[in-house]
Amino acid sequence: MQIFLVGGAVRDQLLNRPIVERDYLVVGSNAAEMLALGYVQVGKDFPVFLHPKSKEEYALARTERKQGLGYTGFVCHADESVSIEDDLLRRDLTINAMAMSDDGTIIDPYNGQQDLKDRIFRHVSPAFSEDPLRVLRLARFAARYDDFNFSIAPETLQLMKSMVAAGELENLTADRVWKEFSRALAEPHPEVFIDILRTTGALKVLWPSLDILWGIPNPEQHHGEIDSGIHTMMVLSQAVKFSEDIAVRFAALCHDLGKGLTAKHRWPSHQGHETSGLSLVEDICQKFKVPNTVKRIALQVCEFHLHCHRALELKPSTVLKMFNKLDVWRKPQDFELFLICCHADSSGRLGKELSLYPQADYLRAALASCKQIQVKEFVQQGLKGEAIKDALNQARLVAIKQVKASFN
Repeated sequence: MQIFLVGGAVRDQLLNRPIVERDYLVVGSNAAEMLALGYVQVGKDFPVFLHPKSKEEYALARTERKQGLGYTGFVCHADESVSIEDDLLRRDLTINAMAMSDDGTIIDPYNGQQDLKDRIFRHVSPAFSEDPLRVLRLARFAARYDDFNFSIAPETLQLMKSMVAAGELENLTADRVWKEFSRALAEPHPEVFIDILRTTGALKVLWPSLDILWGIPNPEQHHGEIDSGIHTMMVLSQAVKFSEDIAVRFAALCHDLGKGLTAKHRWPSHQGHETSGLSLVEDICQKFKVPNTVKRIALQVCEFHLHCHRALELKPSTVLKMFNKLDVWRKPQDFELFLICCHADSSGRLGKELSLYPQADYLRAALASCKQIQVKEFVQQGLKGEAIKDALNQARLVAIKQVKASFN
């Protein structure tokens, strides 16, 4: 029985990156022996065990054989006869197919160290194509390691395109797709994830209403970059700078989906794209089973981002209507995410990357002033029911007017 540190922990150690989690590979053992040693089995389909003390994962060396569709159609074989080379061969990328023994010796039968040095993502074997989730997983790695200047080996990129063309991604379940998307959005460069999905054709399969934005023009006076797809990626990059919250980053991807519905003869104008895009946001959230908290911000940004951009021009009554629609009174934390994403939209344009966004400061100040108004003041005046609501709205309008005057 031999135990090796394996996979991502070895890769990140060689890159001098923090190791988030450690996975271990057990060679020369079987399930009965692991259970006898006190390990707790957690995998029904795969022989994975938790260490009795550290609770870290220890997996028996195994081979896999494709039998069925998607990423679940595998039959695995695990016992003491499976070698470490056999186990590493089934892994996705050469840089993930390395193991390390207790004394620090690297077991690297598929030249992962060289690919790590050359900054190349390369598949270990043709078996890569048996799991369609690997297209998304590789794109997510690219989003994580973009600062290291990794590139995809040409033969691996071609294999990914072939997998997409063969319809393999259609076998993925919504929860697995969203899991990869949400993890990719949390990476340092999620725009790289989207770019690779576009390059392989995967974005057109998974999210066609986003993919179609490339090639759709915007008015040059507002968008020096012109292209709606490029603008969306610039907004995403700005969102990454402003917030780690994936709700902000997802909303950045959704905010201009309505432009994909604009008739060509109306280009580059996109009047009404905010409301027309709402159904597309609903559709993709339903398709991916996006959490309601994330969906809510995406819908708000889609519908009201132009209101936010024009906040200093809006009548106080319009601002108050927006506040009510966004439910800022009960969900001020959502409103802050909304403002951050709108700022990202404003600065996600060629030449505007460092521009200030006083609209957000104004709306924050207006909300803060409104929240100082207490309902009990009107109750003490003897008002009831609708009269309280009317008086509260009037007081809030006055507060917004006063704040606006200080910004003009």
